[in-house]
Amino acid sequence: MRLYILGICGTFMGSLAQLAKALGHDVSGSDAGVYPPMSDQLLAAGIELTEGFAPEGIPTDVDLVIIGNAMSRGNPSVEYVLDRGIPYTSGPQWLGEFVLRGRWVAAVAGTHGKTTTASMLAWILEYAGMKPGYLIGGVPQNFSVSARLGDSPFFVIEADEYDTAFFDKRSKFVHYQPRTVIMNNLEYDHADIFPDLAAIERQFHHLVRTIPASGQIVLPAGEEALERVLKQGCWTPVQRIEQNLGTSACEWQWRLDSDDASRFSVMYQGEDTAHVNWSLSGLHNVRNAVAAMVAARHMGVTPIVSAEALGQFQSVKRRMECVSGDASIRVYDDFAHHPTAIATTLAGAKAQQSTKQPNGGRLFAILEPRSNTMKLGRHKDQLAGSVASADKAFWFQPADMGWSLAEVAERCDIPAQVYSDLDELVTAVVADARPGDWIVCMSNGSFQGLSKRLAALVGGYK
Repeated sequence: MRLYILGICGTFMGSLAQLAKALGHDVSGSDAGVYPPMSDQLLAAGIELTEGFAPEGIPTDVDLVIIGNAMSRGNPSVEYVLDRGIPYTSGPQWLGEFVLRGRWVAAVAGTHGKTTTASMLAWILEYAGMKPGYLIGGVPQNFSVSARLGDSPFFVIEADEYDTAFFDKRSKFVHYQPRTVIMNNLEYDHADIFPDLAAIERQFHHLVRTIPASGQIVLPAGEEALERVLKQGCWTPVQRIEQNLGTSACEWQWRLDSDDASRFSVMYQGEDTAHVNWSLSGLHNVRNAVAAMVAARHMGVTPIVSAEALGQFQSVKRRMECVSGDASIRVYDDFAHHPTAIATTLAGAKAQQSTKQPNGGRLFAILEPRSNTMKLGRHKDQLAGSVASADKAFWFQPADMGWSLAEVAERCDIPAQVYSDLDELVTAVVADARPGDWIVCMSNGSFQGLSKRLAALVGGYK
């Protein structure tokens, strides 16, 4: 088929475009921002790109237009497609019908940790020789691209709860029909489309309704929102995981073997079954890893093999990614965009820093609250507490945010400053930083290349 993709340079749609190309389709598309790294991946795949949404870019002999969820009514290309009756669909629906149908789909859902956990699971299957396909909303460093078809029935997908398209307000994941599902957690987010947490729980219940009785759901014990989802109805076996704190309520448990979580053990029915020694840190990553191990077991991989794979796991670009090499001042780039993600990431970073540098070193958190939910102020009461593990916080005030970060900085228990000029922020951080310090740049946007810029100034970009 001749396919044209509107909004082709987003992580999901760009990855979908590469899968379509690999299937033999003629693929082209357009976006308002055609820029690296996705533009480079698409051009390397032989996919023609058009800047902007002028209808002239749509081929006259197009068979199907795939419309990204960033597109809305009033967009010139959208109006052109509707006026002329050109066949169209959404990205998730096309993926479900043309890539996932007939495959063993493993979906990773949740407010936090989807990209990392999906990357872990895909790598475990790859390490086990199962050659899975995958589509992940980031770049797993054990692989070279964010999506591939694979050479087996297995397919791992990051299952996003965001809406599907302007004409389909269901969450994307209802189109995937997975057999194995990880639900990491569930908190309120996406305030631009969901009025409250209950609305998101309803979408997660729609996902649960699509999982067969022969499938499996994996989730952490004690997640109240996820338990409310299951109480709405569940027809699939559920495996819960928890930290071993002297109880035995869950069949699957884990135990820290080092304070920074770089070593941990996994227990099944009270017996040690695998030990992991890896490069990551933080309790959140341990929870992600154990969930991936339990899901992989459902797909045929033993915990021992999963543990070996995790020992070689290289994480994901922009998830506590060190961009300064072995410089005396380390700079990290991180995607955290929710108070819970910020808090857990910084706690893990501080624990790892304390282990690697027992003689000291400060942790700087540099944050840009950029998501739609942040800009609406829905999480502002939790932001001050989210940086408690850091030694200093530098807040960047986006120009289009309708409230001031000054009130957040005032409530911080650590020294905190607010900047609306990025150059001034950079000058302040560089002047304050000294050998042994770790600097973590946190934003779900590009942050104007801040992490690379700081790394170049304090020790050299890797």
